[in-house]
Parts: sequence; structure tokens; C-alpha cells
Amino acid sequence: MTTRPEPAPGEDTPVPIDDAGRPATSDGAEPGADDEPRLSVAAVARRLGVAPATLRTWDRRYGLGPSDHTSGRHRRYGPADIARLEQMQRALLRGASPMEAARYARAVAAPPPQRSPEVAEQPEENGEGPVLLSGVLDGAGDIKLVGSNTGGRGLKLTGAGPEARGLGRAALALDSWSVQRLLIEAMNSEGVVATWQGMLQPVLRAVSERRQRSGSGIEVLQLLVDCASTALRSVIATAPAPLNPRPVVLAPVPGEAQELELVALAAALAANRVGHRLFGASLPREGLAAAVRRSAPAAVVLWADQAHYASPRVLEDIPITRQRARAFVAGGGWSAEALPPHVELLGSLETAVARVSETVLG
Repeated sequence: MTTRPEPAPGEDTPVPIDDAGRPATSDGAEPGADDEPRLSVAAVARRLGVAPATLRTWDRRYGLGPSDHTSGRHRRYGPADIARLEQMQRALLRGASPMEAARYARAVAAPPPQRSPEVAEQPEENGEGPVLLSGVLDGAGDIKLVGSNTGGRGLKLTGAGPEARGLGRAALALDSWSVQRLLIEAMNSEGVVATWQGMLQPVLRAVSERRQRSGSGIEVLQLLVDCASTALRSVIATAPAPLNPRPVVLAPVPGEAQELELVALAAALAANRVGHRLFGASLPREGLAAAVRRSAPAAVVLWADQAHYASPRVLEDIPITRQRARAFVAGGGWSAEALPPHVELLGSLETAVARVSETVLG
């Protein structure tokens, strides 16, 4: 860095200049940069969990770029620019299309000085605030989508609602916080069964099919399953006190690794005030038998997704009849024809919740 020659008496103090002849501060920042720290494209992309090319697309198509960007200079995003991008990402995760999300972001955050001609002003409706074509922002700041044809960002979600599509986007972005929040919000408003059938199950199926087609994406499926289990268990942890004096024992059969649908059943039963004892896939046969003996349950539900593990002999090894417990099995691994007469095969999650609740609550 160079400076101008020392001033003569009475002249102004020299201003430091950089090698290109531009005024610069002592730390190399541009004048005014101290007021609002600005981030590069790469830094903002890391912060949002998107690709830098995505940010450039949002800038080019929707005008959501750096507000002070000029030709020949590096892109630098200020706090207001980043706030708009976060609002856009939030709307996308709720199932809005990119165009809708851009309109929403521009409406709820301060717009940049230069507007893209492709993005129109977002009107207000009845004074209720920014409106998406597929929903409205309520007073609490939540996006309520009522219908959208937006895509699932790489997932085949034909016929799925905007909530499922938003969940799919969050899962593909490996955004565990958003996955859990979307599921918890849905279960709080719609219930566990409706969330499972209309939101979580379609996305799980689409992620599994995508992995089978491409041979990749195991990390997406694992994250979705883990986050779903966490969200479902939060329902169990905060459920009201159970009404049944004798619990329901829920457990996968020994050797079975899949258990998410069983956790969903436990959460739905807990929301119905049906007390239960939920055991994970690592419980061995002797542990399962001991759990039934010690719990003195009103009902036992054994889960099996794989036919290899769904052996009726498992039912003989646990003291169901001595405890006078009603015996149920659930999952795609069971064959109704091979079951003893006293064992009932449960169908869908909705049916399972209804049958078990009616059995133990009368």
C-alpha cells in the first residue's frame, strides 16, 4: 500500500490508497465496511447450506443478490441481503416454489435498492401481511401453505402436499433442524397419524426410491429416519399422563433393525393417553421375555418388517398368555395365515392406534 506525499503546512492529512489507487482504511477494508460486515458468496453458501451456484441463480432470476454489487467487484452480502436469503430458504422448506419464496423474502425483509424486473411487488391482503400464492404469513411469523404444485427438489412426490415437499427439501439439504421442526409443528397441529401418512411416509418412500435408482443418498435416508425418531420421541416425552393402569409393551422382534413405524405407533398412543413401554431394536429375546414379565402389560405389540425375523416362535418365547395380555403383531414381515388364533395382525398405523387404544382403554 502507498500513500500520498506528506502535505505541506495547512494541507489536509493524506488518505491511504491501495495499489489500484483506491482509498483504503488501515486494515484494508473499504470505507464504510466497518459499519456492516459483508460476506463472500462462499461464506453465505456455507451459512445457508446451499451451493454458491444457487446463490448466483437466486440473484440472476429473483434479484436476491448483494444490494451494493457493481460490475467488476467481488460479490459481498450484507446483513439485510443475508436476511432475505434466509427468508427465501425458510419459504422453500415450507413447500413454496422458488418464485413464491422470492416474493415472500422480498416482502418480509427490506428490499435492495435495485429490483429485478422479474420479481413483482408482493401485495398485502386484508392487512394480514405478506401473502404467498400458496398460503399466508400469520401474525406469529409462520408460513401456512394451503396448496402448491412445487417440486420436491429431486424427490418424486406426486400428489404430496406442500408440507411433504418442504420436508423433502430439508432432508435433501441435510438440514436436521428444519426436518425436526417441520415434523413437530405438523404433529402439534395435525396429529401423529396424519403427519405420518400425509407427510413423513411419502418422503421416506421417495428418499428410499431415489436411493434405489441412483445408488446414493444413504446419508439422506439416515438423517431423515434419525430426525423423525427424535421428533416422534418428543411427542412421547411431552404426552399427558396415561389413563391405562397396565401398559402396552412395544418392541421389534429380536434381530429386526427397522423400528421407526413402531416409534410412530408409540407416539400416537401416547398422544391418545395410552401408556406404553417402548423397547428398541437391540433388545434380545431373553430381555423381551423379562420386559413382558415385569411390566404385566395389557397388550403386547411385536414389530417385524422383514419376514426372516417374523417367526411365530417368538410369540411362544414370551409369557403373553400368563400375563393375560392381548397379543398383536405389526409390520410387513408378518403373514396372517401363519399366526396363532390368539394373535391379531395390525394393519395401518391408524388402525393399529385405534385397535390398541380400544383394547386397553375399553
